[in-house]
Amino acid sequence: MPIKLSILIPVYNERAVVEKSLTQVLAAPLPENLERELVIVDDCSKDGTSEILARFAAAHPEISLYRHEVNQGKGAAVRTAIEKATGDFCLIQDADLEYDPSEYPVLMAPLLSGRADAVFGSRYLAGEQRRVLPFWHSMINLVLTLISNMFSNLHLTDMETCYKVFRTDLLKSIPVRSDRFGFEPEITMKCAKRKFRIYEVPISYHGRTYEEGKKIGWRDGVKALGVVLYFWVVDDLYKESYGRSHLNTLTGTPAYLNWLVSIVRPFQGDRVLELGAGLGSLSGMLMGKRLRYVAGEKDPLHLHSLRNRFLRTPNVEVRELSPDSDEGFERLGGDFDTVLLLRTLEYSADPEACIGRVARLLPPGGRLIISVPQGAGKLTALDAGMGYRQRFTRERVVEMIARAGFEVEEARELNKIGKLAWGVFGGLGSSQINKLSLKLFDQTVWLWKLVDRVLPWRGLNLIVIARKR
Repeated sequence: MPIKLSILIPVYNERAVVEKSLTQVLAAPLPENLERELVIVDDCSKDGTSEILARFAAAHPEISLYRHEVNQGKGAAVRTAIEKATGDFCLIQDADLEYDPSEYPVLMAPLLSGRADAVFGSRYLAGEQRRVLPFWHSMINLVLTLISNMFSNLHLTDMETCYKVFRTDLLKSIPVRSDRFGFEPEITMKCAKRKFRIYEVPISYHGRTYEEGKKIGWRDGVKALGVVLYFWVVDDLYKESYGRSHLNTLTGTPAYLNWLVSIVRPFQGDRVLELGAGLGSLSGMLMGKRLRYVAGEKDPLHLHSLRNRFLRTPNVEVRELSPDSDEGFERLGGDFDTVLLLRTLEYSADPEACIGRVARLLPPGGRLIISVPQGAGKLTALDAGMGYRQRFTRERVVEMIARAGFEVEEARELNKIGKLAWGVFGGLGSSQINKLSLKLFDQTVWLWKLVDRVLPWRGLNLIVIARKR
Protein backbone atom coordinates (compact mmCIF):
# COMPACT_ATOMS: atom_id res chain seq x y z
CA MET A 1 0.00 0.00 0.00
CA PRO A 2 1.50 3.41 -0.97
CA ILE A 3 2.65 5.76 1.78
CA LYS A 4 1.92 9.46 1.37
CA LEU A 5 4.25 12.34 2.16
CA SER A 6 2.57 15.70 2.78
CA ILE A 7 4.93 18.54 1.84
CA LEU A 8 3.83 21.62 3.78
CA ILE A 9 4.76 24.88 2.03
CA PRO A 10 4.09 28.27 3.65
CA VAL A 11 4.36 31.07 1.07
CA TYR A 12 4.52 34.84 1.41
CA ASN A 13 5.56 37.27 -1.37
CA GLU A 14 7.82 34.91 -3.34
CA ARG A 15 6.78 35.65 -6.92
CA ALA A 16 10.36 35.69 -8.20
CA VAL A 17 11.17 32.13 -7.11
CA VAL A 18 7.97 30.30 -6.17
CA GLU A 19 7.28 28.67 -9.54
CA LYS A 20 10.82 27.36 -9.87
CA SER A 21 10.77 26.19 -6.26
CA LEU A 22 7.50 24.28 -6.67
CA THR A 23 8.74 22.72 -9.90
CA GLN A 24 11.72 21.34 -7.99
CA VAL A 25 9.46 20.00 -5.24
CA LEU A 26 7.24 18.21 -7.76
CA ALA A 27 10.25 16.72 -9.55
CA ALA A 28 12.16 15.72 -6.41
CA PRO A 29 12.97 12.01 -6.08
CA LEU A 30 11.10 10.04 -3.45
CA PRO A 31 11.80 6.62 -1.96
CA GLU A 32 9.98 3.71 -3.54
CA ASN A 33 6.28 3.35 -2.71
CA LEU A 34 6.02 6.95 -1.49
CA GLU A 35 3.44 9.33 -2.94
CA ARG A 36 3.43 13.10 -2.47
CA GLU A 37 0.90 15.83 -1.87
CA LEU A 38 1.74 19.52 -1.69
CA VAL A 39 -0.21 21.51 0.91
CA ILE A 40 0.46 25.15 0.09
CA VAL A 41 -0.70 28.00 2.31
CA ASP A 42 -0.50 31.49 0.81
CA ASP A 43 -0.12 33.81 3.80
CA CYS A 44 -1.88 36.75 2.10
CA SER A 45 0.79 37.54 -0.49
CA LYS A 46 0.45 40.99 -2.12
CA ASP A 47 3.09 40.84 -4.87
CA GLY A 48 1.42 38.59 -7.45
CA THR A 49 2.42 35.31 -5.80
CA SER A 50 -1.23 34.37 -5.29
CA GLU A 51 -1.96 34.40 -9.02
CA ILE A 52 1.08 32.23 -9.76
CA LEU A 53 0.04 29.73 -7.09
CA ALA A 54 -3.54 29.55 -8.37
CA ARG A 55 -2.36 28.84 -11.91
CA PHE A 56 0.18 26.27 -10.73
CA ALA A 57 -2.31 24.47 -8.48
CA ALA A 58 -4.88 24.26 -11.30
CA ALA A 59 -2.32 22.41 -13.43
CA HIS A 60 -1.27 19.91 -10.75
CA PRO A 61 -3.94 17.81 -8.97
CA GLU A 62 -1.49 16.78 -6.23
CA ILE A 63 -1.48 20.39 -4.97
CA SER A 64 -3.97 21.64 -2.36
CA LEU A 65 -3.90 25.42 -2.11
CA TYR A 66 -5.21 27.50 0.82
CA ARG A 67 -5.02 31.22 1.49
CA HIS A 68 -4.99 33.40 4.59
CA GLU A 69 -6.99 36.59 4.11
CA VAL A 70 -4.72 38.36 6.61
CA ASN A 71 -0.95 37.90 6.86
CA GLN A 72 -0.25 35.92 10.04
CA GLY A 73 3.29 34.58 9.74
CA LYS A 74 5.11 31.36 8.92
CA GLY A 75 4.01 29.52 12.06
CA ALA A 76 0.35 30.26 11.36
CA ALA A 77 0.73 29.08 7.74
CA VAL A 78 2.39 25.86 8.88
CA ARG A 79 -0.39 25.34 11.45
CA THR A 80 -3.01 25.57 8.69
CA ALA A 81 -1.02 23.20 6.49
CA ILE A 82 -0.76 20.63 9.30
CA GLU A 83 -4.54 20.70 9.74
CA LYS A 84 -5.07 20.07 6.01
CA ALA A 85 -2.40 17.38 5.55
CA THR A 86 -3.59 13.85 4.78
CA GLY A 87 -0.26 12.02 4.44
CA ASP A 88 1.51 9.57 6.73
CA PHE A 89 4.45 11.96 7.10
CA CYS A 90 4.74 15.75 6.97
CA LEU A 91 7.79 17.61 5.64
CA ILE A 92 8.12 21.39 5.96
CA GLN A 93 9.49 23.09 2.85
CA ASP A 94 10.03 26.82 2.43
CA ALA A 95 8.94 28.31 -0.88
CA ASP A 96 12.35 29.86 -1.62
CA LEU A 97 15.38 28.06 -3.06
CA GLU A 98 17.48 27.81 0.12
CA TYR A 99 16.82 24.09 0.67
CA ASP A 100 17.23 21.34 -1.93
CA PRO A 101 14.22 19.00 -2.47
CA SER A 102 16.50 16.41 -4.04
CA GLU A 103 17.49 15.48 -0.47
CA TYR A 104 14.04 14.17 0.46
CA PRO A 105 15.23 10.53 0.43
CA VAL A 106 17.93 11.36 2.99
CA LEU A 107 15.39 13.09 5.24
CA MET A 108 12.88 10.26 4.93
CA ALA A 109 15.22 7.32 5.56
CA PRO A 110 15.13 7.30 9.42
CA LEU A 111 11.32 7.64 9.40
CA LEU A 112 10.70 4.93 6.81
CA SER A 113 12.96 2.52 8.69
CA GLY A 114 10.92 3.08 11.86
CA ARG A 115 13.85 4.46 13.85
CA ALA A 116 12.64 8.06 14.11
CA ASP A 117 9.54 10.07 14.92
CA ALA A 118 11.04 13.32 13.63
CA VAL A 119 14.02 14.15 11.42
CA PHE A 120 15.80 17.51 11.31
CA GLY A 121 17.97 18.44 8.35
CA SER A 122 21.15 20.06 9.67
CA ARG A 123 23.01 22.75 7.74
CA TYR A 124 25.99 22.35 10.06
CA LEU A 125 26.66 18.65 9.65
CA ALA A 126 28.82 17.60 6.71
CA GLY A 127 26.40 18.29 3.86
CA GLU A 128 27.33 18.15 0.22
CA GLN A 129 27.57 21.94 -0.11
CA ARG A 130 26.72 25.10 1.84
CA ARG A 131 26.75 28.69 0.73
CA VAL A 132 28.99 30.86 2.93
CA LEU A 133 26.86 33.55 4.56
CA PRO A 134 27.54 36.44 6.99
CA PHE A 135 29.29 35.38 10.18
CA TRP A 136 26.88 36.95 12.65
CA HIS A 137 23.80 35.39 11.07
CA SER A 138 25.36 31.95 11.48
CA MET A 139 26.43 32.76 15.05
CA ILE A 140 22.90 33.78 16.02
CA ASN A 141 21.62 30.45 14.69
CA LEU A 142 24.25 28.51 16.62
CA VAL A 143 23.62 30.43 19.86
CA LEU A 144 19.86 29.86 19.58
CA THR A 145 20.50 26.16 19.00
CA LEU A 146 22.80 26.05 22.04
CA ILE A 147 20.21 27.73 24.27
CA SER A 148 17.46 25.49 22.92
CA ASN A 149 19.62 22.44 23.66
CA MET A 150 20.26 23.62 27.21
CA PHE A 151 16.55 23.89 27.99
CA SER A 152 15.30 20.93 25.94
CA ASN A 153 18.18 18.59 26.89
CA LEU A 154 18.68 17.70 23.22
CA HIS A 155 21.97 17.75 21.34
CA LEU A 156 20.99 19.28 18.02
CA THR A 157 23.33 21.09 15.68
CA ASP A 158 20.62 23.11 13.90
CA MET A 159 17.38 23.86 15.73
CA GLU A 160 16.38 26.65 13.31
CA THR A 161 16.48 24.46 10.21
CA CYS A 162 13.45 24.61 7.92
CA TYR A 163 13.72 20.94 6.99
CA LYS A 164 11.81 19.10 9.67
CA VAL A 165 9.89 15.89 8.93
CA PHE A 166 7.40 14.23 11.29
CA ARG A 167 5.04 11.33 11.63
CA THR A 168 1.74 13.04 10.85
CA ASP A 169 -0.22 11.49 13.71
CA LEU A 170 2.26 12.90 16.21
CA LEU A 171 2.53 16.30 14.57
CA LYS A 172 -1.26 16.72 14.44
CA SER A 173 -1.47 16.03 18.18
CA ILE A 174 0.79 19.02 19.04
CA PRO A 175 -0.81 22.46 19.43
CA VAL A 176 1.17 25.08 17.46
CA ARG A 177 0.88 28.50 19.10
CA SER A 178 3.61 30.56 17.39
CA ASP A 179 2.49 32.62 14.41
CA ARG A 180 5.89 33.71 13.10
CA PHE A 181 9.36 32.18 13.19
CA GLY A 182 8.88 31.04 16.77
CA PHE A 183 7.52 27.84 15.25
CA GLU A 184 11.01 26.31 15.08
CA PRO A 185 11.96 26.59 18.79
CA GLU A 186 8.39 25.80 19.86
CA ILE A 187 8.13 22.55 17.93
CA THR A 188 11.64 21.55 19.02
CA MET A 189 10.87 22.08 22.70
CA LYS A 190 7.60 20.17 22.42
CA CYS A 191 9.23 17.27 20.58
CA ALA A 192 11.80 17.08 23.38
CA LYS A 193 9.18 17.12 26.14
CA ARG A 194 7.12 14.50 24.30
CA LYS A 195 10.32 12.40 24.06
CA PHE A 196 10.17 11.93 20.31
CA ARG A 197 12.95 9.94 18.73
CA ILE A 198 14.71 12.74 16.80
CA TYR A 199 17.35 12.14 14.14
CA GLU A 200 19.52 14.69 12.33
CA VAL A 201 20.79 14.25 8.78
CA PRO A 202 23.18 16.50 6.84
CA ILE A 203 21.65 18.72 4.14
CA SER A 204 22.91 21.26 1.63
CA TYR A 205 22.06 24.91 2.12
CA HIS A 206 21.85 27.73 -0.39
CA GLY A 207 20.93 30.62 1.87
CA ARG A 208 19.72 33.96 0.56
CA THR A 209 20.93 37.37 1.61
CA TYR A 210 18.47 40.05 2.75
CA GLU A 211 18.88 41.72 -0.65
CA GLU A 212 17.74 38.45 -2.26
CA GLY A 213 14.58 38.25 -0.15
CA LYS A 214 15.50 36.71 3.23
CA LYS A 215 12.84 37.69 5.78
CA ILE A 216 14.08 36.56 9.21
CA GLY A 217 16.02 39.15 11.23
CA TRP A 218 17.72 39.65 14.59
CA ARG A 219 14.43 40.61 16.24
CA ASP A 220 13.11 37.17 15.36
CA GLY A 221 16.17 35.73 17.07
CA VAL A 222 15.32 37.58 20.29
CA LYS A 223 11.71 36.38 20.06
CA ALA A 224 12.93 32.81 19.49
CA LEU A 225 14.84 33.01 22.76
CA GLY A 226 11.62 34.04 24.50
CA VAL A 227 9.77 31.11 22.90
CA VAL A 228 12.39 28.65 24.20
CA LEU A 229 12.04 29.99 27.74
CA TYR A 230 8.24 30.11 27.58
CA PHE A 231 7.79 26.52 26.43
CA TRP A 232 10.43 25.34 28.88
CA VAL A 233 8.13 26.57 31.66
CA VAL A 234 4.75 25.81 30.05
CA ASP A 235 3.68 22.25 29.18
CA ASP A 236 1.36 22.78 26.22
CA LEU A 237 2.02 19.47 24.53
CA TYR A 238 -1.27 17.92 23.43
CA LYS A 239 -4.33 19.20 21.66
CA GLU A 240 -7.43 18.80 23.82
CA SER A 241 -8.86 16.24 21.39
CA TYR A 242 -6.12 13.81 22.38
CA GLY A 243 -7.46 13.23 25.86
CA ARG A 244 -5.37 12.52 28.94
CA SER A 245 -2.77 15.23 28.25
CA HIS A 246 -2.64 16.02 31.98
CA LEU A 247 -0.58 12.85 32.45
CA ASN A 248 2.41 14.74 31.14
CA THR A 249 1.91 17.39 33.82
CA LEU A 250 1.88 14.69 36.50
CA THR A 251 5.32 13.49 35.35
CA GLY A 252 6.55 16.74 36.88
CA THR A 253 5.59 15.56 40.39
CA PRO A 254 8.26 12.92 41.09
CA ALA A 255 8.05 13.22 44.87
CA TYR A 256 4.30 12.52 44.85
CA LEU A 257 4.75 9.58 42.47
CA ASN A 258 7.46 8.20 44.77
CA TRP A 259 5.01 8.45 47.66
CA LEU A 260 2.47 6.38 45.73
CA VAL A 261 5.09 3.88 44.59
CA SER A 262 6.43 3.42 48.13
CA ILE A 263 2.99 2.09 49.13
CA VAL A 264 2.49 -0.13 46.09
CA ARG A 265 5.95 -1.64 45.59
CA PRO A 266 6.05 -3.99 48.66
CA PHE A 267 2.93 -5.79 47.40
CA GLN A 268 4.16 -6.42 43.86
CA GLY A 269 5.18 -9.83 42.60
CA ASP A 270 7.58 -10.69 39.76
CA ARG A 271 5.01 -10.84 36.95
CA VAL A 272 3.03 -7.63 36.72
CA LEU A 273 0.35 -6.21 34.44
CA GLU A 274 -0.21 -2.46 34.66
CA LEU A 275 -3.39 -1.45 32.87
CA GLY A 276 -3.71 2.21 31.89
CA ALA A 277 0.05 2.81 31.92
CA GLY A 278 -0.26 6.26 30.33
CA LEU A 279 3.17 7.75 29.64
CA GLY A 280 4.99 5.18 31.77
CA SER A 281 5.74 7.45 34.73
CA LEU A 282 4.79 4.75 37.25
CA SER A 283 5.92 1.88 35.01
CA GLY A 284 9.48 3.18 35.02
CA MET A 285 9.48 3.31 38.83
CA LEU A 286 7.74 -0.03 39.42
CA MET A 287 9.27 -2.33 36.78
CA GLY A 288 12.53 -2.77 38.73
CA LYS A 289 13.95 -6.27 38.25
CA ARG A 290 10.58 -7.90 37.64
CA LEU A 291 10.72 -10.98 35.48
CA ARG A 292 7.84 -9.70 33.36
CA TYR A 293 6.21 -6.28 33.34
CA VAL A 294 3.41 -5.59 30.84
CA ALA A 295 2.43 -1.94 30.34
CA GLY A 296 -1.05 -1.86 28.82
CA GLU A 297 -2.53 1.28 27.28
CA LYS A 298 -5.27 2.11 24.75
CA ASP A 299 -4.37 5.67 23.71
CA PRO A 300 -2.28 5.51 20.49
CA LEU A 301 -0.11 8.50 21.45
CA HIS A 302 0.62 7.09 24.87
CA LEU A 303 1.34 3.68 23.34
CA HIS A 304 3.87 5.39 21.12
CA SER A 305 5.52 7.07 24.13
CA LEU A 306 5.63 3.77 26.03
CA ARG A 307 7.23 1.94 23.12
CA ASN A 308 9.88 4.63 22.79
CA ARG A 309 10.56 4.66 26.51
CA PHE A 310 10.93 0.88 26.92
CA LEU A 311 12.41 0.12 23.50
CA ARG A 312 15.53 -1.42 25.03
CA THR A 313 14.08 -2.71 28.32
CA PRO A 314 13.83 -6.49 27.83
CA ASN A 315 11.58 -7.25 30.81
CA VAL A 316 8.93 -4.68 29.77
CA GLU A 317 6.27 -5.42 27.16
CA VAL A 318 4.02 -2.69 25.79
CA ARG A 319 0.57 -3.95 24.77
CA GLU A 320 -2.50 -2.24 23.34
CA LEU A 321 -5.17 -2.94 25.97
CA SER A 322 -8.32 -1.11 26.94
CA PRO A 323 -9.95 -1.44 30.38
CA ASP A 324 -13.31 -1.49 28.57
CA SER A 325 -12.63 -4.24 26.02
CA ASP A 326 -11.71 -7.93 26.10
CA GLU A 327 -9.58 -7.56 22.99
CA GLY A 328 -5.92 -8.42 23.54
CA PHE A 329 -6.29 -9.97 27.00
CA GLU A 330 -6.50 -13.54 25.73
CA ARG A 331 -3.03 -13.17 24.16
CA LEU A 332 -1.38 -12.14 27.42
CA GLY A 333 -1.19 -15.58 28.98
CA GLY A 334 -2.00 -16.31 32.60
CA ASP A 335 1.32 -16.10 34.42
CA PHE A 336 0.71 -12.82 36.29
CA ASP A 337 0.82 -12.57 40.05
CA THR A 338 -0.02 -8.85 40.26
CA VAL A 339 -2.37 -6.53 38.37
CA LEU A 340 -2.09 -2.76 38.83
CA LEU A 341 -5.05 -0.47 38.17
CA LEU A 342 -3.41 2.83 39.13
CA ARG A 343 -5.28 5.94 37.94
CA THR A 344 -7.30 3.75 35.57
CA LEU A 345 -10.79 2.97 36.85
CA GLU A 346 -11.85 6.62 36.94
CA TYR A 347 -11.60 6.67 33.12
CA SER A 348 -13.48 3.41 32.61
CA ALA A 349 -17.08 3.25 31.42
CA ASP A 350 -17.62 0.10 33.53
CA PRO A 351 -15.08 -0.22 36.37
CA GLU A 352 -16.59 -3.43 37.75
CA ALA A 353 -16.34 -5.15 34.35
CA CYS A 354 -12.72 -4.01 34.12
CA ILE A 355 -11.94 -5.59 37.51
CA GLY A 356 -13.62 -8.81 36.43
CA ARG A 357 -11.61 -8.80 33.20
CA VAL A 358 -8.23 -8.62 34.91
CA ALA A 359 -9.30 -10.98 37.71
CA ARG A 360 -9.30 -13.82 35.17
CA LEU A 361 -5.56 -13.30 34.66
CA LEU A 362 -4.67 -13.91 38.30
CA PRO A 363 -4.34 -17.26 40.11
CA PRO A 364 -5.64 -17.77 43.66
CA GLY A 365 -3.45 -15.64 45.92
CA GLY A 366 -2.70 -13.16 43.13
CA ARG A 367 -2.86 -9.49 44.04
CA LEU A 368 -4.94 -6.65 42.63
CA ILE A 369 -3.73 -3.14 43.50
CA ILE A 370 -6.08 -0.24 42.82
CA SER A 371 -5.59 3.52 43.11
CA VAL A 372 -8.65 5.73 42.53
CA PRO A 373 -9.78 9.29 43.28
CA GLN A 374 -11.87 9.17 46.44
CA GLY A 375 -15.17 10.93 46.93
CA ALA A 376 -18.84 10.81 46.03
CA GLY A 377 -21.32 13.15 44.45
CA LYS A 378 -21.20 15.41 41.41
CA LEU A 379 -17.95 15.73 39.47
CA THR A 380 -16.30 19.17 39.50
CA ALA A 381 -14.97 21.06 36.50
CA LEU A 382 -11.51 19.92 37.54
CA ASP A 383 -12.63 16.26 37.53
CA ALA A 384 -14.07 16.75 34.05
CA GLY A 385 -10.90 18.49 32.89
CA MET A 386 -8.88 15.51 34.05
CA GLY A 387 -11.16 13.22 32.07
CA TYR A 388 -12.69 11.46 35.07
CA ARG A 389 -15.96 9.60 34.50
CA GLN A 390 -16.49 9.05 38.23
CA ARG A 391 -15.06 9.07 41.75
CA PHE A 392 -15.20 6.21 44.26
CA THR A 393 -16.00 5.56 47.90
CA ARG A 394 -14.16 2.90 49.86
CA GLU A 395 -17.40 0.95 50.23
CA ARG A 396 -17.97 0.84 46.49
CA VAL A 397 -14.43 -0.36 45.71
CA VAL A 398 -14.66 -3.10 48.36
CA GLU A 399 -17.99 -4.28 46.95
CA MET A 400 -16.68 -4.42 43.38
CA ILE A 401 -13.56 -6.39 44.22
CA ALA A 402 -15.49 -8.75 46.50
CA ARG A 403 -17.84 -9.66 43.66
CA ALA A 404 -14.78 -10.37 41.50
CA GLY A 405 -13.43 -12.83 44.08
CA PHE A 406 -11.00 -10.69 46.09
CA GLU A 407 -10.49 -9.94 49.76
CA VAL A 408 -9.04 -6.64 50.96
CA GLU A 409 -5.59 -6.92 52.53
CA GLU A 410 -5.05 -3.23 53.06
CA ALA A 411 -6.75 0.06 52.23
CA ARG A 412 -4.99 3.40 52.59
CA GLU A 413 -6.02 6.97 51.99
CA LEU A 414 -3.47 9.24 50.42
CA ASN A 415 -2.91 12.99 50.02
CA LYS A 416 -5.37 14.59 52.42
CA ILE A 417 -3.90 18.05 51.88
CA GLY A 418 -4.53 17.60 48.17
CA LYS A 419 -8.23 17.26 48.90
CA LEU A 420 -8.31 20.89 50.00
CA ALA A 421 -6.49 22.17 46.91
CA TRP A 422 -8.68 20.06 44.64
CA GLY A 423 -11.77 21.48 46.25
CA VAL A 424 -10.54 25.05 45.82
CA PHE A 425 -9.60 24.64 42.15
CA GLY A 426 -12.77 22.68 41.40
CA GLY A 427 -14.96 25.12 43.28
CA LEU A 428 -13.55 28.01 41.26
CA GLY A 429 -14.51 26.20 38.05
CA SER A 430 -10.94 25.51 36.96
CA SER A 431 -10.50 22.59 34.55
CA GLN A 432 -6.80 22.10 35.28
CA ILE A 433 -4.28 22.47 38.09
CA ASN A 434 -1.82 25.32 37.85
CA LYS A 435 1.63 23.90 37.09
CA LEU A 436 3.34 26.18 39.60
CA SER A 437 0.97 24.93 42.31
CA LEU A 438 1.87 21.35 41.42
CA LYS A 439 5.57 22.10 41.66
CA LEU A 440 5.16 23.75 45.03
CA PHE A 441 3.10 20.80 46.24
CA ASP A 442 5.73 18.35 45.03
CA GLN A 443 8.54 20.21 46.77
CA THR A 444 6.63 19.93 50.07
CA VAL A 445 5.45 16.31 49.78
CA TRP A 446 7.78 15.38 52.64
CA LEU A 447 5.68 17.60 54.91
CA TRP A 448 2.31 16.37 53.66
CA LYS A 449 3.37 12.77 54.19
CA LEU A 450 3.93 13.59 57.85
CA VAL A 451 0.61 15.40 58.39
CA ASP A 452 -1.40 12.92 56.30
CA ARG A 453 -1.84 10.66 59.34
CA VAL A 454 -3.34 13.31 61.59
CA LEU A 455 -5.62 15.33 59.29
CA PRO A 456 -9.25 14.44 60.13
CA TRP A 457 -10.80 14.34 56.63
CA ARG A 458 -10.71 11.82 53.78
CA GLY A 459 -7.73 11.62 51.41
CA LEU A 460 -7.88 12.70 47.79
CA ASN A 461 -6.89 9.18 46.69
CA LEU A 462 -7.66 5.69 47.88
CA ILE A 463 -5.28 2.74 47.49
CA VAL A 464 -6.66 -0.79 47.92
CA ILE A 465 -4.55 -3.95 47.95
CA ALA A 466 -6.59 -7.14 47.55
CA ARG A 467 -5.80 -10.86 47.23
CA LYS A 468 -7.74 -13.28 45.08
CA ARG A 469 -9.56 -15.95 47.05
